[in-house]
Amino acid sequence: MNEPTPLDKAEAAVREAEVSTDVARMVAAVLATQQATQQAPAPALQCQHDHRQRRSAGEWIGIACAVCAASVGIAFASLALAILGGVAAIVVLVLRDMWRDMKKGR
Repeated sequence: MNEPTPLDKAEAAVREAEVSTDVARMVAAVLATQQATQQAPAPALQCQHDHRQRRSAGEWIGIACAVCAASVGIAFASLALAILGGVAAIVVLVLRDMWRDMKKGR
């Protein structure tokens, strides 16, 4: 019914060779073991994690251009804020001076 596998045959040959000191049986057991290991290779191991594809050179160039454009935009925005701060300080000083002049009656 159940046909013995090559590994089962090899194990039976080894058991038979253990009780017998006959050299031919030992050689047969070794050969059966070798055949069993050659016929039933170990299953290939598979990775359990995802392998993502790496980015191409064009994608990296696109990312670098986007970062460069964003940094130039941030630089212009900070420059505009600095100019706005300077103008606001000048306006505040002029208005304060005008307020003092009005208080003194000039």
